[in-house]
Amino acid sequence: MQRLPSEQRNTRVRRERDVRALSRLVLLLGCGLVLAFGFVLAARQHFAGIQFGYQSESLRKERQQLLAEQQQLLLEKEQVSAPARLEFAARQLGLKPLKAGQVGTQRANEQRRPPLATVLVNPAASLNR
Repeated sequence: MQRLPSEQRNTRVRRERDVRALSRLVLLLGCGLVLAFGFVLAARQHFAGIQFGYQSESLRKERQQLLAEQQQLLLEKEQVSAPARLEFAARQLGLKPLKAGQVGTQRANEQRRPPLATVLVNPAASLNR
């Protein structure tokens, strides 16, 4: 008993559109889009946080390496500027140790006066010291 649509009794009957149902569907779609956007935003922030964590860890390792290198350089500097090594280098250059008569002392009550040329060039550096 197959009937063609044109032979049916209710061919001209049409269903009414339910405006409230359509508005509910649009509202549900909007809420779903907002929720999906929130999940995407949260995922983006999560992955950015993980990336910043990796970057900070690599910077922490680099800092540790630089501190170790700084300690090594300070140790080398101390070894190079040791008094015994400096004395040996000075002797190789032909320098000799100081003797007591070579060092001049200045008495506390004597004021140090600048040379005359300094006073003439810079009057502010005159006898006000």
